[in-house]
Amino acid sequence: MTKRYLVACGGTGGHFYPGFALGKALQQQGNIVLFVVRKNDPAAQLLAQNNLNYTQLDLSAGLPRTFNPVRHARFVWQLQKSLRQTQWLLKTFSPNVVLGMGGYVSFPLVFCAHYMGIKTAVHESNAIWGLANKICARFADLPLMGLPIKNTSKKAVLVSTPIRPEFSLPVNREEVLTELGLNPALPTALIMGGSQGAKGLNEALPEVIKQMPQWQFIHLTGKRWYEPQVAAYQGFTNVKTLAYSEEIYKLMKSVDLMICRSGASTLAEIIACQLPAIFVPFPYAAANHQYYNAKVLADKGCGKIVLESPQLAQELTQALQACSPKALTQMREAYKHLQIPSPLQATVEITRLIENL
Repeated sequence: MTKRYLVACGGTGGHFYPGFALGKALQQQGNIVLFVVRKNDPAAQLLAQNNLNYTQLDLSAGLPRTFNPVRHARFVWQLQKSLRQTQWLLKTFSPNVVLGMGGYVSFPLVFCAHYMGIKTAVHESNAIWGLANKICARFADLPLMGLPIKNTSKKAVLVSTPIRPEFSLPVNREEVLTELGLNPALPTALIMGGSQGAKGLNEALPEVIKQMPQWQFIHLTGKRWYEPQVAAYQGFTNVKTLAYSEEIYKLMKSVDLMICRSGASTLAEIIACQLPAIFVPFPYAAANHQYYNAKVLADKGCGKIVLESPQLAQELTQALQACSPKALTQMREAYKHLQIPSPLQATVEITRLIENL
């Protein structure tokens, strides 16, 4: 029987991409899926490009994290408006299940659905509950976790975080690196900043790469940082700079090491590839959640954490120098003890659980 699902996602990549992967899978099974994002969210462009049905809610005021009375007053006014929009949307679309993937856009949808008698689920990709999800998880029918979260509800289920199915495809390392003009025989690191940018990391990298001639690097800078980073690498022969890659799975499955931020989607992809990693958590992430994400892998020996600081170049170089072939092998072996479900099976498991609702 065809069911109707409303998937609230957007904001950061860690909230959007898991919902995007899950919603597409639900639709491919013959269900009717409507994505909900905040007004002017860039994620809407990707949904449109994939011919996926979506709507936008005007949620200009997010949950305030300070005691500023003006911001709280604005939030209350905006919340009332968004709740009216949400009630109309739920009555019009009449979903069987509302699924919140985190971020403020999830809150009014899960809240209203619960009090209208519609089944609800929330998925938290990070290692600590985000503010909206933390509230929603208290009354949602099904709280889901992408990473283990301490002191959480007993009914919460660890399911990992959905990723694109391409990560299950086989990859030929030699072909991928040769096409990039790199030597498949050399140890190779993939550098990726994540959706929130990596200015501090980018500035430290030229000094690091200069001191590691025995390694070669692929740096995905993002469009914003591409030209400055190309200029910073002028004269370097062991680094390939790309603004973006449509086939990130090919790169991740062809390298020996990741140097990256520790957003939830990036972490799920790393877990799927069982890839050794050096994490430089985004220092301004809400509630420092990127640090706690990275700590899940670092505590098991799958990766290392280097905090962003004035000494980042020196500390990153030291961490990279410690990544001998033996150390890299040990980091890959450590994934056997991670005890997190495969992200490649997350979509199947979440679909099964929400269908049971």
